[in-house]
Amino acid sequence: MDASEALGTLWAEAGSVAVLTGAGISTDSGIADFRGPNGLWTRNPAAQAMFDIRAYLRDPEVRRAAWANRRANPAWTAQPNAGHLALAALQRAGRVDALMTQNIDGLHQRAGAADVLELHGTMWEVLCLDCDRRWPTPEILARDEDDPACTACGGILKTATISFGQALDRAVLEAAVQATQRADLLVAVGTSLQVNPVAGLAGLADRLAIVNAEETPYDDDAELVVRGSISQVLTAVADAVG
Repeated sequence: MDASEALGTLWAEAGSVAVLTGAGISTDSGIADFRGPNGLWTRNPAAQAMFDIRAYLRDPEVRRAAWANRRANPAWTAQPNAGHLALAALQRAGRVDALMTQNIDGLHQRAGAADVLELHGTMWEVLCLDCDRRWPTPEILARDEDDPACTACGGILKTATISFGQALDRAVLEAAVQATQRADLLVAVGTSLQVNPVAGLAGLADRLAIVNAEETPYDDDAELVVRGSISQVLTAVADAVG
């Protein structure tokens, strides 16, 4: 039995399955991850400043770099890949009870998944950090300003994503905790499981399976670790289980 078949067996035997996805599931859609061999931070360590709320608030140059990065983000035109489609199919078949993601790209929803818990927010909305007003991100990008300000109060704008130094939405995190604790099996897909508090969900799981290209801090706790292509592994599981 290969690793994909073993995961399919675990999945089929579980009464309920929660899935946590990270950047690795979107690499087949042309969106680079962060820590992998070709990751954004691997290639350009200085880029991490764009994801630190303290640097973002303090330094206009960081904000200008962040807005330039947002304009060039391939997620605007990316399409869901076979991994996203497989999870959506498994959810429709009643074989995914909770779908949680660290990703901000919205590709799970575009693949047809419903009720996705976006633990790190979404790049498709912009939030004023002073007055909390929100806009669709394309509307702000259309202003073609290198550091756009809030038209209501003049405050600093940022995509509605969670940066280092920001707290997660309490209700979303609590829903993820409850979903993990209810599930018989948590499948962590394409996530390094290094960023807390989301990584801590793996420690709450009754049974844990990991599908990831690189080692994670929870590999020794997992019942199964799969190193294969995420798209291929999830497609095989969906064919076998869904």
